Amino acid sequence: MEVILNYFENIPSSHRSLILVLGITFFWLLEGALPLFNFKYKKWRHALPNFFFTLTTIIINFALAFVLLKSSDWVTATKFGIINWLPEIPLWLYVVLGVLLLDFIGAYLAHYVEHKVKPLWMIHLVHHTDHEVDTTTANRHHPLESLIRFAFTLMGVFIIGTPIGIVMLYQSLSLVATQFSHANIRLPKKVDDILSWVIVSPDMHKVHHHYRLPYTDSNYGNIFSVWDHIFGTFMKLDRGNIVYGVDTFPDKKENGSVSGLLKQPFHKYRKPTTMPADK
Repeated sequence: MEVILNYFENIPSSHRSLILVLGITFFWLLEGALPLFNFKYKKWRHALPNFFFTLTTIIINFALAFVLLKSSDWVTATKFGIINWLPEIPLWLYVVLGVLLLDFIGAYLAHYVEHKVKPLWMIHLVHHTDHEVDTTTANRHHPLESLIRFAFTLMGVFIIGTPIGIVMLYQSLSLVATQFSHANIRLPKKVDDILSWVIVSPDMHKVHHHYRLPYTDSNYGNIFSVWDHIFGTFMKLDRGNIVYGVDTFPDKKENGSVSGLLKQPFHKYRKPTTMPADK
């Protein structure tokens, strides 16, 4: 564990870029072999706006990386934060708790708040208006959302007391996990069900991308599904009944252009409709 932590403390930017590229490439190929839905789309054309927002996310995170580094160094040096206030624990448990709690504050909590606060939902809407969810959708976030997610991650660093090694480890795991959960792949239902008790599985996250409530407001998890099970936000829906997008923003043309998506948060809020949940 010490070797892993040391590696992520000093992980080169080129290695982080490689994780991103290899992840997208792997799941892109897997989607071709084991598709969940046979989309009638031009895959590259669909991917272009998603890649644009992936790039803006990278730029914003890179520009603010020094804030994350200085904050992590400070909590480590001052022994500030939850995991630093615990009695002495094994290194592996220290790392696991750090990653688990960062997933809660930096991802689950951020995601939940984005769905409950109207202005934040309008920003997060860009991620949900993809009508053909695949692995490229994972980083389809408006630049304003990238800033919001960064703020929650930074808050997590202070509350939890995570050193930069755990932060980088978490972000690397998060990158691959979201590519996996968004990938247009069909796993055996039993396998997906078992996975969904521990991590966010593809079928579990696809429910979150269903176009109508209450499913849109469920399954907020990022890496670990435990938070959805604990807080009662876990829902199931047969994958054959899933329809992607958002019912209040059905325009596929607007939802597929960079200019349209950049302007999307500034539209007037439209109240979504609710459908009966499956029992």
